[in-house]
Amino acid sequence: MSPSSPVGALREWITQRLDPLEDHDPVDGVVASDFGPRSIDLADEPEPPTPASVLVGLIEREHGYSVLLTRRADTLRRHTGQIAFPGGRRDPGETVWETALRETEEEVGIPRTLVTLGGLSTPYRTGTGFLVTPVVGFIEPHFTLAPNPAEVADVFETPFGFLMDPANHEEHEREFSGQLRRFYAMTHENRFIWGATAGMLRSLYDRLYGGAVA
Repeated sequence: MSPSSPVGALREWITQRLDPLEDHDPVDGVVASDFGPRSIDLADEPEPPTPASVLVGLIEREHGYSVLLTRRADTLRRHTGQIAFPGGRRDPGETVWETALRETEEEVGIPRTLVTLGGLSTPYRTGTGFLVTPVVGFIEPHFTLAPNPAEVADVFETPFGFLMDPANHEEHEREFSGQLRRFYAMTHENRFIWGATAGMLRSLYDRLYGGAVA
């Protein structure tokens, strides 16, 4: 189904292709990373990853769905100034979706009562030691933003259709700490979406539109 399809039908179609909302351990099964989706055994790694969640928020607009994104504050210690989904590390006792909803409310001021959860996309292992579960949710459009300046420098929306068009998925290579890493990037209106955020968007594209999963 095209990203430009009527939002009601598209919403149902997307939900059917996500993992259900249930208590699950993202360590088990397929995990995406800068090197593509793969099956991994995180027990073999020297340090267990820190569990985290983000909200992939889809907002109904006149042109169709748009995706809620933020630019991280320049004062943060990690991923300074990068474009990201609202989210963060999980607190003890939280489900992956509770974390995503809490972090969204704390970072940009959108209450969880305005978010209808659709399901879970493919977990993503970052190079900084986080295992991030993307939670897809549908946000009612009549929200008022209240960004937390300590965490967020900007809040904006990018068309879902643009992000789900593989023609806009740039492939890059860069050396980090002596290791060559491959990653996706998407540039929209002079905003450079890259790293884990672009990787999670690419994984969502693979899940929805039939990209190969190794």
